[in-house]
Amino acid sequence: MQKIRRWKEILIPYEQAVEELKVKFKSIRNELRDMNEYSPIEFVTGRVKKISSILEKAKRYNIPEDKIEEKIEDIAGIRIMCQFEDDIYKVVDLIRKRDGKDLKIVYEKDYIKNKKDSGYRSYHVIIKYPVQTALGEKEIFAELQIRTLAMNFWATIEHSLNYKYKKNIPENIKVRLRKAAEAAYLLDQEMREIRDEIIRAQKMFEEKSNNVTDIVNNIQLLNLIGYEKEAREFQDKFDEIWEKGSLAELENLSETIRRTVRRYQTYNL
Repeated sequence: MQKIRRWKEILIPYEQAVEELKVKFKSIRNELRDMNEYSPIEFVTGRVKKISSILEKAKRYNIPEDKIEEKIEDIAGIRIMCQFEDDIYKVVDLIRKRDGKDLKIVYEKDYIKNKKDSGYRSYHVIIKYPVQTALGEKEIFAELQIRTLAMNFWATIEHSLNYKYKKNIPENIKVRLRKAAEAAYLLDQEMREIRDEIIRAQKMFEEKSNNVTDIVNNIQLLNLIGYEKEAREFQDKFDEIWEKGSLAELENLSETIRRTVRRYQTYNL
C-alpha cells in the first residue's frame, strides 16, 4: 500500500502540469479564433503515463526507481494536433516565445525532417515546467508532441501494434506500416497544396458562426430589456437572410442590432 500511495503522490504534479498546459494551448487557439484569425492549433490532448508504462520504460533503459523523475522525460505528455505540416513549425515558434517565461525548453527533436525508420513523423519538444504544489514549487519534465491529424492517426495505430506485439512487430506488418506512413505523408502534402482554399472556407464558416451567435444573443437581449417589437422585427430579418446564407448581409444585420442594443441600453441608464 505504501508504494501505491507514493506513486499517487509522485504523479499529482504531472497531472496538474498536463491540465495547465492543455488550458494554455487551448486558450491560444480560442483567442485566435475569437479574433477571426487562423489558428495553427486544431486541438490539444494530454495524458500522464500509466504507472505500468513508467516501470516498463525504466526497466527497458535500466533506470533505477529513484532516478525515474530525473531520467524519464515523458511522464507528462501533451499532444498538439495541426491541420497542416507548416502549422507544426508555427506552434513550435509559439512555444519558443514562451521559453524562459512559463516554461523552459530542454531540447527539440524534429522527426518530420528526420523521420524514424518505422515511418514515424512528429515534432517533439521536451520542456521543464514549474508546478505550484502544496509543498512548494516543483519543476518537472513534460513532452510536447506536435503533429498533423494524418501523422497522429498513423502514430496511434503504430502505438497500439507496438503494445500488442511488445515492440516486436512482425516484419510484414512493419513494411505495411511504412507504406501507410508514406501515404499519410502524401495526404499532408496534398492538403498543403490546397491550404489557402481550406483556410478561406474555414474562416468564412467561423465568421458566419460568430455573426449568427451575436445576432441571436442580441435579439434575446432586446427581449430582456423590454423591446419585444424590435426583437421580432430583427428576428424576421434574420430568418430571411439566413435562408439566403449571405455573409455580408449577416454582418450588416449583426452591426445594426449591436448599435440598436447600445442605443436602447443608453436610454435605460
